[in-house]
Amino acid sequence: MPHVAALYRHPIKGLTPERCDELTVQPDGRIAGDRVLAFRFAEAAEPEHRDGLDYWPKSKGLALESFPSLAALRVSYDGEARRVRIMHDDYLLVDSTLDTEGRAELAEIMTAFVLDSPEWKLLQREGRLPLALVGDGVRARFQDRARGFVSVHSEASVDALSGALGQQVDDRRFRSNVVIDGADAWDELSWEGEVRIGDVRFTAEGPIVRCLATHANPDTGIRDAKVLTTLTRSLGQDKPTLGRLLLLQSQAGGVTGAVGDDSGAGGTIRVGDEVTFG
Repeated sequence: MPHVAALYRHPIKGLTPERCDELTVQPDGRIAGDRVLAFRFAEAAEPEHRDGLDYWPKSKGLALESFPSLAALRVSYDGEARRVRIMHDDYLLVDSTLDTEGRAELAEIMTAFVLDSPEWKLLQREGRLPLALVGDGVRARFQDRARGFVSVHSEASVDALSGALGQQVDDRRFRSNVVIDGADAWDELSWEGEVRIGDVRFTAEGPIVRCLATHANPDTGIRDAKVLTTLTRSLGQDKPTLGRLLLLQSQAGGVTGAVGDDSGAGGTIRVGDEVTFG
């Protein structure tokens, strides 16, 4: 029987995931504590708007797609204390709160790290400095899409990709919230209708088309796996796809997704929860 094998949230957009035993699905359909902060370029410190919602394109801030070295950082976030701790290997880069002084220190340290990385030239383009750390540390708002989704993929799909690549790849490359075991490879791409994880009900939305972020090794920050071309050429996909997006169902049977929309039931999903679909 398909079940939850692992759960992740990503407190800072583009940086390390935190592995969790359980995740809270908020009434707006987003994961509590997921993408609540982001380092944005100076020219993009304010959100764009799409379909009446705030939207923060990942291309206008630090993200793994363009800055793979970020994967080598280790982030821990204390949401209650609003405190961010960032490690590189065994070295503490910064440990700061989200007050004005702490945000400035976090931005300064991240700027120095990127300027000392192979991607340093990208940060020196016009309009990119100084970096701004945005977000209140509570509101989940820096997902890749204006509407909030929960992302899921199966271990079997990653294993099938690993076989085609000729090397084992880590689930963390795909930055999903939910990883499931007990389903066949690529099953999630065919889901339709309701998907239930534990007691929380979702509606299956579109498959996830992947980007260069998946090429970055989540331990070293080096691009060492040609995920995109393996999905299209070796595995015959039209677009490099792995995983599925889920929208929370409301108690009335509708679908939520706007930040601040409290019409959904929400709930808690846990490692080991049964997953049903179709």
